[in-house]
Amino acid sequence: MIEIIERYNKINKEAKELSVNKVTLVAISKSFSLNYIKPLIDIGHLHFGENKIQETFVKWSETISKNLNIQLHMVGRLQSNKVSEAVNLFSYIHSLDNEKLAFHLFEKEKEYGKKLKYFIQINIGEENQKSGISIANFSSFVDFCLKELKLNVVGLMCIPPINIDPRKYFNQLKKMANQEKLSELSMGMSNDYKIAIESGSTFIRIGSAIFGNRD
Repeated sequence: MIEIIERYNKINKEAKELSVNKVTLVAISKSFSLNYIKPLIDIGHLHFGENKIQETFVKWSETISKNLNIQLHMVGRLQSNKVSEAVNLFSYIHSLDNEKLAFHLFEKEKEYGKKLKYFIQINIGEENQKSGISIANFSSFVDFCLKELKLNVVGLMCIPPINIDPRKYFNQLKKMANQEKLSELSMGMSNDYKIAIESGSTFIRIGSAIFGNRD
């Protein structure tokens, strides 16, 4: 487990060297047990990413009840029928991408008296197999979430196409965020986080580069 701390410290150091902005490292702990996660909690790390509601509930319920400072980030696709559980578990949703989901989140926030922070996911490469609001519709969707529902949308998120230099996609997302006066960018994973940080990312989502390869 010493390696986990060493890799985590290395990435944090790189983030500080590459950016003048504060970069939040979200440790993507999906499919890893608490044995892997506890070393980071013990040194004070607070931001962790998961992508499945049931796994998150089983793995995290006790821990977050004892440590209220831990912030869980939903980084996978969120189905409308799982919104109730998601609002109870997570502090951030990185995958807001349609009006039906936004409205369900609005309703459950009101019901539970809780405000989450949201990233709108953009299908930046316009790929059929990927989630995310289309580039053409993103501006009206931002308006719907912010002005009609009053959701706390803090920024934009993307997953660029694989095997292509992601820089142009990251730069495009930054321009889109600036256009809507959104200050946060969730972009960059284990294979491209350095480029993402150089392109202005403020939240990087790192799994295997910290925890090692998943089984």
